[in-house]
Amino acid sequence: MESSQIVGYVLAVFVGIVMGLIGSGGSILSVPILAYVMGIEPVLATAYSLFAVGSTALFGGVQKANQKLVDFKKVFLFGIPTVISVFITRKYIVPSLPEVIFDTELFTLHKSVLIMLVFAVVMILAAIRMIKPIDENTIKQDGKLNYGSIFLQGLTIGLVAGFVGAGGGFLIIPALLFLVKTPMKTAVGTSLFIVAIQSLIGFLGDLSTNQVIDWKLLLIFTFCSIIGVIIGNIFSKKVTATKLKTGFGYFVLAMGIYIIIKEVFLK
Repeated sequence: MESSQIVGYVLAVFVGIVMGLIGSGGSILSVPILAYVMGIEPVLATAYSLFAVGSTALFGGVQKANQKLVDFKKVFLFGIPTVISVFITRKYIVPSLPEVIFDTELFTLHKSVLIMLVFAVVMILAAIRMIKPIDENTIKQDGKLNYGSIFLQGLTIGLVAGFVGAGGGFLIIPALLFLVKTPMKTAVGTSLFIVAIQSLIGFLGDLSTNQVIDWKLLLIFTFCSIIGVIIGNIFSKKVTATKLKTGFGYFVLAMGIYIIIKEVFLK
């Protein structure tokens, strides 16, 4: 086993810890780890991320459900449109993109670079949202749901998540907090189930495109991540989610900036 793979598996544990703590961030970490540390081609790395993050989120979601921290009604309200959108994106939109998006004398934009750049922009936007403090006292639990807004939000989350190979938890949690008035700890558990459903369905879209999957690497990575989510769930009882969310937000911001620098200036 190569040293880069060992480092990647160790980092996969960290991916799971983050997911167990804040219900998101798995794909934000796993795609760069798979692409840059383990040397997986970026488009394939997004497919691997969907499987690993989806499986880990499902395991973590079951743990949260046992703690009564999952709102299954909201899982289905968001899950149905996101699953539709992410599957279509992975099966039809991503494969249909040409390998070279455009080519000039000064710069050639490849599909893999485009995906990483879009991913970096999403990371930066998500980081800004994470860094911004959330006062749960301002979230009124009025019980009223705007089904049209939920459906459109779900389609948008699925489109973005499917394109960059993300679970979308960093987009789902703000939607759960502000659009459907969910308490933070319940939003974490609910997000894990939504991420699990849309990620695994999205991965099925990749399987239908006949990509060659290194199952040994993928299953070990996923197993390490599941170990991490168990650890993260234990820590979540002792660490305030708000402080962790802010600190992780700064880390994600740095990662997003790094990816842009690497893809644009260090090629």
